[in-house]
Amino acid sequence: MNHAMPVCRFAISAIFALLLSLTFAAPVRANEAADIAQMFRAGQQTEAFARLDKLLVNRTASPELRFLKGVLLVEVRRTSEALVVFQSLTEEFPELPEPYNNLAVLYAASGEFEKARTALEGAIRANPGLAVAYLNLGDVYAQLARQAYQKAQKLDPASSGIPARLSVLRELTESRSQKPAP
Repeated sequence: MNHAMPVCRFAISAIFALLLSLTFAAPVRANEAADIAQMFRAGQQTEAFARLDKLLVNRTASPELRFLKGVLLVEVRRTSEALVVFQSLTEEFPELPEPYNNLAVLYAASGEFEKARTALEGAIRANPGLAVAYLNLGDVYAQLARQAYQKAQKLDPASSGIPARLSVLRELTESRSQKPAP
C-alpha cells in the first residue's frame, strides 16, 4: 500500500523562477543560482554541490542558496539532509512558506502525515495565498482520513460504509499521485 503523498518535484528551471521571486534579506545574484542549476542539470552534481557549499561558506544566512541546496538534495535522494536544511529554514525564516511546503512533502512521502500537516499549516500561516500548500494539505487530510477508515475497519470489520469510503479515498489519492503539484 502506498502511504506517500505525491512528492512535489520541482523542475530545476521552475525552482529558479521561485528563488528569484522570493524576497530575502540578503539577495543572491540571480545567475549564481542559475549557474548551479545548469551544472546540476548537465549532470555535474558534484561540482554543483561544491560550488553551492563554497558560496554558503560566505553566506550562511542566504535562504535562497540554502533552499536551493535542500531542493537539490531531494533530487539526489539525500532526504535526511534535505529535511535538516528545510527544518532550519523554517526556524530561521518562519515568514517563508516554501521551506515549510517542501518539508511537508518530505514528511508525507515517508508517511509522517501529522508532521506534514503541521508543516503545511506553517506554510499557510506564512503565506495564506500559497495554493500549493492548500492542495498538499488536502492530500495530507485525505491520507489521514484513509488511515482513520482503515483503523475503523480493523476495529469493526462488519461496518458496511467503510469500504466505499476507502474506495473513494484510494481513487482520489491515486489520481493525485499521477499528477504531482508543481
